[in-house]
Amino acid sequence: MLTLRDLRGTAVDANAVLPRSAQDVSATAEAVLPILDQVRTGGASAVEHLSQTFDGVTPPSLRVPHDALDRALAELDPDVRDALDMLILRTREVHSAQLPPGSLVSPGPDAQITNRWVPVQRVGLYVPGGQAVYPSSVVMNVVPAQVAGVASLAIASPPQKEFGGYPHPTILAAAALLGVTEVYAVGGAQAVGAFAYGVRDDEGALLCPPVSLITGPGNIYVATAKRAVQGLVGIDAEAGPTEIMILADQHANPELVAADLISQAEHDALAAAVLVTDSPELAEAVLRHVEAQAADTHHAARVKEALTGSQSAVLLVDSMEIGAEIANAYGAEHLEILTDDDDALAEQISNAGAIFLGPYTPVSLGDYCAGSNHVLPTGGASAYSSGLNVTSFLRSQQVIQYGRKGLDQVAGHVTALAQAEGLPAHGDAVTVRF
Repeated sequence: MLTLRDLRGTAVDANAVLPRSAQDVSATAEAVLPILDQVRTGGASAVEHLSQTFDGVTPPSLRVPHDALDRALAELDPDVRDALDMLILRTREVHSAQLPPGSLVSPGPDAQITNRWVPVQRVGLYVPGGQAVYPSSVVMNVVPAQVAGVASLAIASPPQKEFGGYPHPTILAAAALLGVTEVYAVGGAQAVGAFAYGVRDDEGALLCPPVSLITGPGNIYVATAKRAVQGLVGIDAEAGPTEIMILADQHANPELVAADLISQAEHDALAAAVLVTDSPELAEAVLRHVEAQAADTHHAARVKEALTGSQSAVLLVDSMEIGAEIANAYGAEHLEILTDDDDALAEQISNAGAIFLGPYTPVSLGDYCAGSNHVLPTGGASAYSSGLNVTSFLRSQQVIQYGRKGLDQVAGHVTALAQAEGLPAHGDAVTVRF
């Protein structure tokens, strides 16, 4: 199952010992670009044809009707509804605290600059529907957008043959719970194209208006499509295979560590599951527990493939300080810390999508009901980017207002800089006012 790599006494290069799963979006561009072009030029007919080709079904209508949303909510399992209600409540509370305040600054007399945050006008939210059903992703994308004040939200999720060509009913129910009524039965690269270009029917009527921003995870074809349309629209990130790294010392419970590694491995055969420890005893115990637990898990074949891949391993290091250095070099999507002093080790971490501290904070809690967001940077992108949050849906905008006295005070500086840059008309635009 997992391989043990004894790195004690060596200089550790995280990139060398932890190669990531290969996901080269440029390699799939040849397949994705024609799909996007078909959607751009062919409208609804092209989207329906692509759905039949890739999903094996043509939805009865591109946009899911209101009665289908209402029915999905009415038929939702009460326990699942209670769980979604709790997830929505906690996620809204946590994300409401992320709203940045505006400010008014007066850098001189008769001069003021207003810093304000303006929501994106229209957002397309993608919810995958391949190996699992993700109503939690509906919440994670919709709630921060709603908190930010986005006025127009649309969801796309793949049509499902077993549900009459509409997305999974749990996805529809989650959308209905959140008050989102614009839901499209479209998946994959064609969904990204529909959001980026908009979709018209054969008579030219606009069925799905284009968006300004596309968010939400997906497979490599979705990631490739998002890269291709970036610039025409904004995107949140190109999501790669999921990752968990656990920093654990001798105080950690090996059974819990094994369970958490397996929980992420069940997402995808390319998922990365990594333990970094300074305890040989813990390493050996975790390997035994992984072997036993993985054999009995529901997605045993998928888990085995992920855990035997080169992206997954148990790394034995000289100290937890070196472990923290490896964690920062790797920049995992999810980082768990299970030591005798979790807070102190967490202070040493700069690169991680989200950090989970202590034995009662598994990553799966963050996936569902912690209140934090589970749309997180993968592939080391945590070194320069954040998980999905309220500011993902906001733009910083400045409003400048100077009066005559305020402009007069800096007029000489403006003309001096304009002359220095060889743009004298810039200076003239100031002096003409006096």
